[in-house]
Amino acid sequence: MTILDGKALSNKIKEEVKVEVEELQKTKHITPGLAVILVGNDPASSTYVGMKAKSCKNAGIYSVVHEMPDTITQDEILDIIDRMNENPSLDGILVQLPLPPQVDTTTILEAIDPRKDVDGFHPYNVGRMVSNLDAFLPATPFGVMKLLEEYKIDVLGKNVCIIGSSDIVGKPMAALMINAKATVEICNSKTKDLKAHTLNADILIVAAGRVNLITPDMVKDGAIIIDVGINRLETGKLVGDVNYEECKDKCSYITPVPGGVGPMTIAMLLKNTVKAAKLREKREKK
Repeated sequence: MTILDGKALSNKIKEEVKVEVEELQKTKHITPGLAVILVGNDPASSTYVGMKAKSCKNAGIYSVVHEMPDTITQDEILDIIDRMNENPSLDGILVQLPLPPQVDTTTILEAIDPRKDVDGFHPYNVGRMVSNLDAFLPATPFGVMKLLEEYKIDVLGKNVCIIGSSDIVGKPMAALMINAKATVEICNSKTKDLKAHTLNADILIVAAGRVNLITPDMVKDGAIIIDVGINRLETGKLVGDVNYEECKDKCSYITPVPGGVGPMTIAMLLKNTVKAAKLREKREKK
């Protein structure tokens, strides 16, 4: 069994991003800029946004966090996004989810300029991704593909079972796997006999948000397990959706939690921001 070390790879990618940023600053006089909108005071969201800001600073990316109360109106958020869209020094805009109930998430995400949609959630980028065209890819599925690539795991022709059908992980993960010529199944909370599907998987990707959802009897010998879940136990310990200790000896590769997919998400967000900055440079030439 080999541990897929997302933390090590993310550090490697962050160093590559830092070099790219220095090159942009030196040759094009462009400093990539990322704006984050944080609504409310959810502890998990605040922590995650803080990690993004720290990573941006370390890579030389200019970042700004717009913190707003959870009583803010949808129109007020849209007004801020409009100003960000027009700000030439901002290359990326992302909205930390979830949003409060009075705000329609789809309306907010569609308001972001697709050229600044570094989260890859705008329908324009989703459509291009599904069509296997160049696009901003959602950071978590993008990170999973990079992790598999780093360990030279070819998904061509593999049976891939994805548990979780969210717009953020499950659906884009399926699209990227299909584009890579894998055979894909997507399961969700309504799937009958989940075990029958997971036992057929060469690659099992779990993003359901349920502690110990996957147990050894659900895993084929030698399978590759990608655990996207992040759950905090009452003890404060972070665990995934897979019973790691019981499953690790049955698979060929597995991601730990923490230290697996999580660090890759921020690394790929930085890559997308630099990509957006390079597109800005091309637009300014015109």
